[in-house]
Amino acid sequence: MKHMRDFSWKVFSMTGDLDAYMLYKQMANRQDDYEMSLDDEREAEADEDQYDFLNLS
Repeated sequence: MKHMRDFSWKVFSMTGDLDAYMLYKQMANRQDDYEMSLDDEREAEADEDQYDFLNLS
């Protein structure tokens, strides 16, 4: 995904093509969404681990 984002930015910066910019923004938003979902999953796993640790008895 990062390569597509970088490529679309390069095309936009060289040509000023708005479609390339829109693709760049779409890829950047997807990357942000993906990173946020990973953070949410890690936080949920940490909460589960803490809950399991407290309820071992």
